[in-house]
Amino acid sequence: MSSLDKIRVLIVDDIQEARDNIRRMLTFEQSVEIVAAAKNGREAIDMAVELKPDVIIMDINMPDMDGIAATEEIRKKIPHIQIVILSVQSDPSYMRRAMLAGARDFLTKPPMIEELAAAVKRAGAVAASEKARSMATYPPTGTESGPARSNLSIQNGKIITVYSPKGGTGCSMLAVNLALALNGPNTPTALVDCSLQFGDVAVLLNQQGKNNLIDLTSRVDEIDPDIVHEVMVSHVQSGLHILACPPRPELAESVTGEQFGKLLHFLTDIYAYIVVDTNSYLTEPVQTALEYADSIFLVTSQEIPSIKSCNLFLTLADQSGLRNRIYFVMNRFDKRITITPEKVGESLRQPIVGTIPFDDKTVVNSINRGIPFVLENKILPVSKSILELAALVQKKSPAHESAMERELIGKK
Repeated sequence: MSSLDKIRVLIVDDIQEARDNIRRMLTFEQSVEIVAAAKNGREAIDMAVELKPDVIIMDINMPDMDGIAATEEIRKKIPHIQIVILSVQSDPSYMRRAMLAGARDFLTKPPMIEELAAAVKRAGAVAASEKARSMATYPPTGTESGPARSNLSIQNGKIITVYSPKGGTGCSMLAVNLALALNGPNTPTALVDCSLQFGDVAVLLNQQGKNNLIDLTSRVDEIDPDIVHEVMVSHVQSGLHILACPPRPELAESVTGEQFGKLLHFLTDIYAYIVVDTNSYLTEPVQTALEYADSIFLVTSQEIPSIKSCNLFLTLADQSGLRNRIYFVMNRFDKRITITPEKVGESLRQPIVGTIPFDDKTVVNSINRGIPFVLENKILPVSKSILELAALVQKKSPAHESAMERELIGKK
């Protein structure tokens, strides 16, 4: 293998023995070339700027400047460099800090030879992709600090936002099952949890992952499809991609509307559908999800407070030009209650286009087991109602402009 084709690696550790051990681990990897070794974070930054390696293997605990601070600085200066963090502590908080700083991978120290080699190869592949993409998107002067997102072509991925101004109406249940109904071999779908403080999307699918939405929004100007796919949790049964909410409520404040908008923009290049679950409070990210939506599923129940809140939201929708994108849906529809979808639609001047029948036994059992009912039994009335809503989205004209296209056109 030519040296030009090899993954160029810089080792950073304040202990000589640790540096030598890592070098020995990678000695027999023909695709890897060790270009240098640094003993602290500041030295690593200087070597990274001078040598421009593909991958840096970085110890997290070092004097002078730790690995996380060095990682953040290096990623700002040379975005294509991918960094694999090593730490004697497997604490999730360390892992999260490393990922937020821009690290590609996080391994517990000392790593196994196989896992270290695999991490370096994965990071090397991403570095090669980043370098190729940067040559196409960066101006020759090299003055920009990230890929030019404005040059991305819109691939007509559709954003579907599920929202209710009243909590407890079943938005998350609808979002999860709708995303599964839309997902298919030719229609890859992402499910994004924008209920940032107390989201339940991952729980409803019985999924756990070390990554979450902040891992993308915090470096949204640097992401590429490989990074997105690595952060997303893939649902084994369906292949649906899931982007979970942050693990702690206070972290929600770090996500801005601008960051979330850029992320949604990027996802439309990768997925046919992006289904966004939201909470009732109109935070900046929730407002962005509504503004960028091609379709808004507004959810009500038969309770008067829920209907009243939807009426207030529809007034806001009139003022902001959102009403023509709304699909008004009634969840937990019980025929024994005299408040019918027809009466509600007439009263609010917004016809209800779909009803999800009351079936607490099926729904609660589905939620508690983490197995969405559209996967388990498609012939149940509650499942059929979701599939009908998905069909409404799928029948939308291909010529229909996406929300992102409308925004770009409006700015010209």
